[in-house]
Amino acid sequence: MDIKLEPVRESDYFEIECLTKRAFWNVNTPGCDEHYLVHRIVHDPCYIPSLSLVAKLGDKFVGLILYTKCRLKTEEGDIDVLTFGPLCVDPEYQNKGIGKTLLLESILLAKQTDYPAIFICGVPTYYPKFGFKPAAEFGVTMPDGSTFDAFMGYALHEERMDRVKGQFYEPDCCDCDIHDEAYMAELEEFDRHFPYMEKKVLPGQWR
Repeated sequence: MDIKLEPVRESDYFEIECLTKRAFWNVNTPGCDEHYLVHRIVHDPCYIPSLSLVAKLGDKFVGLILYTKCRLKTEEGDIDVLTFGPLCVDPEYQNKGIGKTLLLESILLAKQTDYPAIFICGVPTYYPKFGFKPAAEFGVTMPDGSTFDAFMGYALHEERMDRVKGQFYEPDCCDCDIHDEAYMAELEEFDRHFPYMEKKVLPGQWR
């Protein structure tokens, strides 16, 4: 496959929302809200287009990774760090290395910035293959002081990691609570702009 990676352009926004909906539909919950998360991120000041990439096969959008600036509250003051997500691949093209390629190429781009680290909540059996470690090893926790296996970090600049200790805060655009009625009403209205897809209750859904 001749997969090409390109920066995400403003004209791509609807296509990457559609791609994300295809990738996540009925995976974690009946339906999904990840395409609305994409919409919220790309219209937020914390979005970093210079690190965000789309994978294309010809004119078809088959993969995506979005980067967002986050805040680490430390004893010495706030530090800007990175997170990414959604990282997704069209269901027809999964298990072909597209997600891996997006991740590795975007990390190379991130290493060229001044951000010291990336922190994510992701699959703890997948991301350690690429150098991610438990966030607790960096002295980083969630705002309430908690930590868990899925909360991981990646050092972009080892010489700066001695200051990277504190509480991790994502921007408001990433706060998507499917148990919040107002949020779900926004999602339902947003979803009207997309082709209909049937919601299904399936084994393995956890949200």
